[in-house]
Amino acid sequence: MRVLGIETSCDETAAAVVVDGSVVLSNVVASQHDVHTPFGGVVPELASRAHCEAILPTIRAAVARAGVTLEQIDAIAVGHRPGLIGSLLVGVAGAKALAWSLGKPLVGVDHVHAHLYAGVLVQHGDVPGEHPLFPALGLIVSGGHTSIYTLASWLEPKRLGATIDDALGEAYDKVATILGLPYPGGPNLDRLAQAPGADERVADLPISRLSPTSLDFSFSGLKTAMLYEVRGIPEHPAHKRPDSTIHTPPPLTDERRRDLAATFQRAACRAVTLKLERALMQLRDQGLSPRALLTGGGVTANSRLRSELTRFAEANGLEIRLPAMSLCVDNAAMIAGLGYQMFKAGMISDLSLEPVPTTAC
Repeated sequence: MRVLGIETSCDETAAAVVVDGSVVLSNVVASQHDVHTPFGGVVPELASRAHCEAILPTIRAAVARAGVTLEQIDAIAVGHRPGLIGSLLVGVAGAKALAWSLGKPLVGVDHVHAHLYAGVLVQHGDVPGEHPLFPALGLIVSGGHTSIYTLASWLEPKRLGATIDDALGEAYDKVATILGLPYPGGPNLDRLAQAPGADERVADLPISRLSPTSLDFSFSGLKTAMLYEVRGIPEHPAHKRPDSTIHTPPPLTDERRRDLAATFQRAACRAVTLKLERALMQLRDQGLSPRALLTGGGVTANSRLRSELTRFAEANGLEIRLPAMSLCVDNAAMIAGLGYQMFKAGMISDLSLEPVPTTAC
């Protein structure tokens, strides 16, 4: 069964064709990097306009690269939540128009949920994994979401914890700005942290726990600690005492910038694995034994996090499914893959499908 996936939740216009929920025949992404770079982040109005320009060429390219025609597509899946409302509108409208004109089934997909599916997709010619995955532990780490799930099946995710402030990807981008790194901040910070000679313990940065049992995340304190390491700790005039001292940080040389990047990355990744350890322990105490760790989201492209997640899975006897680098960011292949599973279960949408900017699984 061939499913055409369409994804426009933020700043990537994407289309893909996936066979039987696992084999990627094509995966086309039209990047808006050059559009948003001058502003240091995504501008929603510009993003939606760029989607309008790119969606038809992107769909045509995905179908052509898959070696099929639109008439040979069996179903159309579209990411309809969550995301920027203007961006979502473009993808949902395009998908509904195609489904109506071709007489094909339409499936609305939660794109955060779809990130958990990205790790099981394979390229044409590769063999899909056959090991049993469920019950599974799930982790989403992206620019907008940082969440832990337990999954009884592909269609039964249950969220165990989520960020109460910044998502991990957002924290990476903000810290990159503090360090003076160019957009996109997260990948540039990762590259800098890998530089030879980086000292990952140049500062004592906090690793949020919230409470002894909490599975939620918080990265605001870590971000603020990094700000103080770079700019110093301000003192309010009303609190100034004759004997007080103001912390003055060392100059932000290239070496210190490198060391702070590595130090931030160590603390941020440890915050993730700490909560995964807690989640696994709590599930096992409840008599549940996850077989796999399913991961997804843009931050799964981070070199240190990929390494630490692999070690965590190996240490705990879990099958790990990390997405291919091309499938870490928002993409349509994951939409088509999960859309296939939903179609098999009868979860088909009609032409009243609406974009929903805030709701996620």
